[in-house]
Amino acid sequence: MWSTVRLWFDPDEVRSVGSTPDYRFSLANERTFLAWLRTALALIGGGLAVAQFLSEHRLRNVIAISLLVLGGLVAIRAVDHWARSERAMRLGEALPPSRFPAILALVVTIGAGALLVATLL
Repeated sequence: MWSTVRLWFDPDEVRSVGSTPDYRFSLANERTFLAWLRTALALIGGGLAVAQFLSEHRLRNVIAISLLVLGGLVAIRAVDHWARSERAMRLGEALPPSRFPAILALVVTIGAGALLVATLL
């Protein structure tokens, strides 16, 4: 696990394996990482907005905390996926599969339903 975390913070570690891929692929990988970070920030901002603007209710706290935690998880998942994809490209391997986008879509849909209920209460 620590070797995986080390990949996140040590660019030399990522570059130490395989050969340099086409820069377009590395830059596309970085753009994808940044898109995931924007998603994480939006979820965190949504959690703060729910905590601030919905009326006092237990469901408000559940939704706000869930959005904040989900935003943090998305950020961690983003950096992990970036490092694993960069490593796979350098080694000429298939990119790592991910179910995370589908899971995130389901969680966001459930969260939207909960927000609808909280707003109508």
